Amino acid sequence: MKQNVLNESIVGEKLGISKGQAQVAATAFLSLFSLVGFSFYGLPFFYDSMVTEFGWSRSTITSGNAFGKIIVGPVFGFLAGWIIDRFGPRRLMMAGILMGGFAVIGLSQMSALWMFYLCYLFVALGYVCGGPLPNQVLLSRWFDKARGKAMGFAYLGIGIGGMIVPWIAALLTQRVGWHNALMIIGILMIVIAIPMVWFVKESPDVQEERRSAEPPAPISGVLKSWPFYLLAIGSMCSIGAVGGTNQHLKLFLSLDQGYSQTEAAKIISLVLASSIIGRLLMGWLADRYPKKYVMLLIYTLVSLAIPLLYLSSSSGVIYIFAIIFGIAFGGDYMIIPLMAAELFGVKVLGRVMGIILTADGLAEALSPWLVGYLYDQSKNYVDGFAALITLAVIGAIAIALLPQRKQ
Repeated sequence: MKQNVLNESIVGEKLGISKGQAQVAATAFLSLFSLVGFSFYGLPFFYDSMVTEFGWSRSTITSGNAFGKIIVGPVFGFLAGWIIDRFGPRRLMMAGILMGGFAVIGLSQMSALWMFYLCYLFVALGYVCGGPLPNQVLLSRWFDKARGKAMGFAYLGIGIGGMIVPWIAALLTQRVGWHNALMIIGILMIVIAIPMVWFVKESPDVQEERRSAEPPAPISGVLKSWPFYLLAIGSMCSIGAVGGTNQHLKLFLSLDQGYSQTEAAKIISLVLASSIIGRLLMGWLADRYPKKYVMLLIYTLVSLAIPLLYLSSSSGVIYIFAIIFGIAFGGDYMIIPLMAAELFGVKVLGRVMGIILTADGLAEALSPWLVGYLYDQSKNYVDGFAALITLAVIGAIAIALLPQRKQ
C-alpha cells in the first residue's frame, strides 16, 4: 500500500495534478497495462505456436477475436456504457479484469476449437468491461484541461505492457512451454490490475458521485448528428487497419519472413516502444492544437506505414515500419475519446464511447479475419495488406470531414 502511495505521488509530480488524479491515472495505467497490453497484444505472440500444435489455418486462429467481439460487442457495448454513466466505472472494471485474466488462463489449457472460442468470448467481455471504455470515462471525469496529457499517460500502460509482454512470453515459452507461459501471463494480469481498481473513486467529489447516480442525460441529439457517424466510420476504419496489422505481424514475421522468436519479439517490442512516444506526443499535441488535426495526423501515419510491409525484405525497412506504425498506433486509440468529448461532452461520453468502441471492436475483430482469409486464398499477404491500406485511407478521409467545435 505504501508503494502505491509513492507511485501515485510520483505520477502527480510528473503530471502536475492532485493526489486523487494521480491515483486515477495510475489505476488506468495499470488496468490498460494488464487488460490490453498483456492480453490483447500478448495473445498474438502465441498464434504461431497454436498453428503449429493444432494445425489451424490463419483465418481460424484470428477468428477467435472476431467471434468474441461479434457476440459480445453489440450486446454489451452500449449496456456497459449505460452502466458506467449510471453507476460509475469501478465495479465494471473489476469484473472485466477478472474475466480477462481467467480467459487467458483458460486459453493456456484449451485443446479444442470450441474451448478456444469460449475463452475468447470472455476475453472480449473483459475488454469491454475493464478496457478502454471505463478507463476513458474515469479519466474524463477527473481531468479537464490536462485530459490529453492524462489520457496519454494512462495509455502508456498499453504501450509498456505490449512492449514487454513479447519478451516475457518468449522467455517463459523457452523455459516452461507456451501453455504455462500463457497461464502465468493470465495470473499476472489479475495481480497487477485489481488492487488499484479496488481503491479508486468513481468521481472527484461526493456531489459529482451523487449526480452520476441520477438518470443519465439523453443522447438522442448525438445520434442524429452527422459528426457522430463520421467519427464512428473514421475510427472503425483506422482501428480495423491497426488491428489487422497487429494480429498478423507475428505470423508474417515468423512464418513468412523467417524471423526467429527473439527477432520477432524485438520488432514487435519496437512497435510498442514507439507507441509510447506516440501516446505522449499525441496527448501533448491534443492539449495544444485542434484534436481533429491531431487525429488526422495519426490516421495519415497509419496509411503511410502499412505499405512499408511490402518492402520488408529490404534491409532496415521493417524497423522503419515499426517506428512509424508504432507512433501512429500509440495515438490511435487514445485520440478517439478526446475527440468524442470535444464534440459531444462528458455527460454522455460513456454511452457514446460504448457505441463507438463496439463498432471499433467489430472492425478490429473482423479485419484480421479478412486478412487471414485473403492469405489462405493466395498464400501471401499482398491482398490483405492492400485491404488494410484502403481502410486506413477511408478513415483519414472521414476524420478530415469532421468539424472542430462542439456540436
